[in-house]
Amino acid sequence: MSQALEQHTLVSPPKLSRWLSIAWRMLFLPLVFLVPAGTWRWWEAWVLTAVYLGYAIGIGLYLSRHDPALLAERLKASPVQKGQKAWDKVVMSVMVVAGLSLMIVPGLDVVRFGWSEPLPLWVRLVGLVVQVPAFFFVGLVMRENTFLARVVKIDAGRGHGVITTGPYALVRHPMYLAVLVIIVAMPLALGSRYGLIPALVMAALLVLRTALEDRTLHRELPGYPEYAQQTRFRLLPGIW
Repeated sequence: MSQALEQHTLVSPPKLSRWLSIAWRMLFLPLVFLVPAGTWRWWEAWVLTAVYLGYAIGIGLYLSRHDPALLAERLKASPVQKGQKAWDKVVMSVMVVAGLSLMIVPGLDVVRFGWSEPLPLWVRLVGLVVQVPAFFFVGLVMRENTFLARVVKIDAGRGHGVITTGPYALVRHPMYLAVLVIIVAMPLALGSRYGLIPALVMAALLVLRTALEDRTLHRELPGYPEYAQQTRFRLLPGIW
């Protein structure tokens, strides 16, 4: 019991630091959407921010109580970490740049400079609505997989093993499936045609990362090849 308590203490950040990190991310989101737009009067950005913050608070509360080790892992903001695969350091660094562009470009496009005509209202509403079940699906994945690090690594110190249940019975990388929906839906929700450019770049990088991570798991995670034979598709059910 004492050993388990010691491990729990080591992997869990102090509660104050944990919530300060979440609070900073809450502040960052509206700023990165609205500052490029040059106005606070952009209802789509506020609704989108509310969806993201609702998810962040909900999953933060759940993991804080049920899986603090995973919460500590997910709060590591750096795209380059110890034990991470070298190729993933490159992919993640590019994804950070593309991800920032994904959040900054829509405000420049549809609000500040009007580079393109905003997408129809029904498209914006669909883009907002589909993110709710996508984030719920992310929560299901996190509940199922305590080894869900932000970077690609084999976490032997935590007894990294194969997860085959829940969303992992559908595809081998269910988190990426949900993130793919969120990435494409973001510029749609904000009404930005030019925002689809970094979204497509992000989506392509995510597919590449899925393939490289799957290959890594085949080689280095015991039991993964057997799991891959049972769950055939990596990312898109019935397709790939």
